[in-house]
Amino acid sequence: MRSICLYFQVHQPFRLRTYRFFNIGQDHHYYDDYQNRHIIKRVAEKSYLPANNLMLDLIREYGSAFKVSYSISGTALDQLQLHVPEVIRSFRALADTGQVEFIAETFAHSLASLSNKDEFVRQVELHASRIEELFGKRPTTFRNTELIYSDTIGEMVAEMGFHTMLTEGAKHILGWKSPNYMYCNNINPKLKVLLRNFRLSDDLTFRFSNQDWSEWPLTTEKFVKWLNTVEKNEEVVNLFLDYETIGEHQWKETGIFEFFRHLPETVYSKSNFTFNTPEQLYHELQPVSAISVPHPISWADEERDLTAWLGNELQDEAFGKLYSYEFKVRNCKDPEILKDWLYLQTSNHFYYMCTKWFSAGEVHKYFNPYGSPYEAFINYMNVLSDFMIRVDEALRTLPPPKIEQSAKVKAKPTKEKEKEKEKAKAKSKVKPAKTKALKIVDKAEKVVRKRK
Repeated sequence: MRSICLYFQVHQPFRLRTYRFFNIGQDHHYYDDYQNRHIIKRVAEKSYLPANNLMLDLIREYGSAFKVSYSISGTALDQLQLHVPEVIRSFRALADTGQVEFIAETFAHSLASLSNKDEFVRQVELHASRIEELFGKRPTTFRNTELIYSDTIGEMVAEMGFHTMLTEGAKHILGWKSPNYMYCNNINPKLKVLLRNFRLSDDLTFRFSNQDWSEWPLTTEKFVKWLNTVEKNEEVVNLFLDYETIGEHQWKETGIFEFFRHLPETVYSKSNFTFNTPEQLYHELQPVSAISVPHPISWADEERDLTAWLGNELQDEAFGKLYSYEFKVRNCKDPEILKDWLYLQTSNHFYYMCTKWFSAGEVHKYFNPYGSPYEAFINYMNVLSDFMIRVDEALRTLPPPKIEQSAKVKAKPTKEKEKEKEKAKAKSKVKPAKTKALKIVDKAEKVVRKRK
């Protein structure tokens, strides 16, 4: 028997509200509460809840013969628990069947793996703990944000104790090889790697409802016929999709729910494939070879690289400025600062700054609250400026490290000197912070003018 590995990504960011320069230092609430609530409720109603009910029905009908896997970002979990907790309950019902695997990722759906190993490890631990708390089992499989992967990222993931990782079956990495095998990490072979079959996955994600597509309409019979053309010795077809494909990207009227409802029946009646999770495949399959990925890949756009999030001056400036504060944030104890630190790392903020419209314009516009990448950049830098001021002020209020009393006792300062010091402190809290914010925003505007 050969396997289908059906995996879904569930992610929603905390979108930022319009935040102007004059808000810096005055207003510390960064999020568009109305839009975030509206979008998560809309997607839950159109996609998450009916799709979860569908998957639960299929598991009840086929028992252990049907299995599915999910990764749910921490930012999505936070919003679901806040606005539509019934979605969490429906995922718990799926977990209780024992036929669903929940996969770990970075809590903030961030790009930390590309910048800071310590932050990457902390976020993965935070996410794995939340998944275990909610669904009763600690993840053993890992998927990085947007399937981002390289040899060194895989090595870090193996060091954290994961035994399997998911990524993209990118053509420029595979060459003549097929994505339909189990591979392993090039540095640490103990980490097994499953590669997305992008052609069959994208048929469902992007082309399903496209009436100009030569294969429209796509039926389960046609799809399983394509599965049967896979070479007999190829062991697994990995269908990795956004969960919003069912009901949001592809509306109910397109027939997407009926397609998935009938897929297991057609697979079992017309092929020798079965459904398995990454954890099962880890135990059942051996790697055919190591996969060499010296430079990071992803599942985004035609290029399958990082240019959706990093590469232009806007993105690089924002990304560099954000992670320059990692060490300072690590020493903060303020829970609101720590929460904002996570939410500001979400990859979508950098995705909105993407300027490469030639190959993926419609994809980059989807759920994008900004009129242009430049608006996204300026708004983000305004928020980041305020955040940095808060971090600096929080660190100033921390008690100084204890110093052993020296043998010589220093003279006590007079009351007048103490008052002067207090006045100087009060002034220093505002002026340098505002000056720094002005410099950051001024630099941001220069980058925008240069790009234009």
